Amino acid sequence: MRDLLAATERPLAGMWVCSGSPIVAEIAAGSGLDWLLIDMEHAPNGLESVLAQLHAVSAYDVTPVVRIPVADPVTIKQVLDLGAQTILVPMVSSVAEAHAVVEAAHYPPRGRRGVGSALARSARWNRVEGYLANAADHVSVLVQVETAAAVDAAAEIAAVDGIDGVFVGPSDLAASMGLLGQQTHPEVKAAVERAFAGVLDTGTPVGVNAFDPIAADGYFAAGARFVLVGADVAMLARGSEALATRFIGAVDGPASSY
Repeated sequence: MRDLLAATERPLAGMWVCSGSPIVAEIAAGSGLDWLLIDMEHAPNGLESVLAQLHAVSAYDVTPVVRIPVADPVTIKQVLDLGAQTILVPMVSSVAEAHAVVEAAHYPPRGRRGVGSALARSARWNRVEGYLANAADHVSVLVQVETAAAVDAAAEIAAVDGIDGVFVGPSDLAASMGLLGQQTHPEVKAAVERAFAGVLDTGTPVGVNAFDPIAADGYFAAGARFVLVGADVAMLARGSEALATRFIGAVDGPASSY
């Protein structure tokens, strides 16, 4: 992702893949979008399903990003060993947390990633010549700024050596501001743009989640370099609801409450 952002003048549009389905991931990969986010934080994804989705999208001209569920060194190591070349780490709110993520993503002496290249898809089972020495060339680290405290520290987080991009999360940011579910509230949008300003001042690419097309356009105009503009499950939900409305009529509510 780092190289793609550096090589492309226009901002990049992507979508979440939250279904856990390799078939859906492959359909999305062939759409013409720039990047896909395979989500382990809020989706039913484990290592095996992430691997299957990485396989499914590998034949397409799209950049996969894997969001890990938590800033855990073991999870980071495992996902990188699967062959993910870009990870997104949620809930990074301080410089210390950003440094810890970078360390977890890189081999010694720079970091503390466990060495298992002979066993892992990342090095193609030791078929990538010089992988251990040059692994940093194959890894991009993105972190999420999604709390009020993180917005205040956004510039310092973005300036950490090894952070290749900062992704702002309006949903959790809104919650941290006491505005749960109000991602497009003016105060939330202002906080997002404040984070943008801090990150952009360091020269680090900034991204954001924006399913609302108007909000997405505004964030692009504010300098966002990579934006998630939709999600597979949300598109399926809204599309199936539209079919029900068209052919059945208005639906009162869900058939069950779990």
